[in-house]
Amino acid sequence: METSDRMIDGSRRLLLVAAAIAAILGVWGGAAAGSASVNGQAPAFRWLHPRPAPSGWKVARLPSGAATFAYPRTWRPIRTDPGTASVALIGRGRSIRGYLNATPRQGTETLANWPSFRIQHLREEESSKDVRLIASAHGLGFRSGRGSCVIDSYRTSRTRYREIACLVAGARTSSVLVGAAPSRTWTQQAETIERAISSLRTD
Repeated sequence: METSDRMIDGSRRLLLVAAAIAAILGVWGGAAAGSASVNGQAPAFRWLHPRPAPSGWKVARLPSGAATFAYPRTWRPIRTDPGTASVALIGRGRSIRGYLNATPRQGTETLANWPSFRIQHLREEESSKDVRLIASAHGLGFRSGRGSCVIDSYRTSRTRYREIACLVAGARTSSVLVGAAPSRTWTQQAETIERAISSLRTD
């Protein structure tokens, strides 16, 4: 269940350019790093409004068919780890300006432990440094279930990233969706990433 350096590096073999995608500092007013375990009304997650894909967007699907999410036509699928679905907005020099990745639940992650699980997971990655938890929330409503989400940031050898990572439990399966971008492009990509996350459906 790698997103960040591993998942984007799943394009790591194809798109080494992006070394990690997943986390970046501050969009909520430059909020200081820290944990804010909150409920579904958390200010940091008020953008989450579960709804179908906007007109003209494409739909990405896990190979298993267990989860789908929408993304703009200007983004395109990229190859990452087997069993996952990833799309990216590619810039000059094949740099990744924005990234979305869906992954089936694969380990011991649960809705209850998701914030600590995700942050620990990032800290165990050799390519991610200075990992910071910015906000977290439990009991968030999605189109087909409930979820827990984190907002975090970390630095790689290339740059700092910001990510939103959500674990969502449906009736039969649980899936993770991560949206990320480099800090320098986060303000341009945040609305698209948030809209894509709001479109997630999991069985």
